[in-house]
Amino acid sequence: MRLVVDLNRCQGFAQCAFLAPDVFVLHGGEALFFTSRFDEGLRDQVEQAAAACPVQAVLVDYSDEPAKGAEGHVG
Repeated sequence: MRLVVDLNRCQGFAQCAFLAPDVFVLHGGEALFFTSRFDEGLRDQVEQAAAACPVQAVLVDYSDEPAKGAEGHVG
């Protein structure tokens, strides 16, 4: 799992920084700093931050996680 932020879309509302301060930091009221890879323990906070973004600039990418229930069958 990794974090993707569209900095062209970000308007600095800072909802992400309030909800996941260990991952997002708003610097100088305009520049957003974030960690694209984060500890699994922060997953809920990051998902809430992504959902709260009013311009949908924050996305959580799950493409590197194994699919659930996708075990192979032999025979």
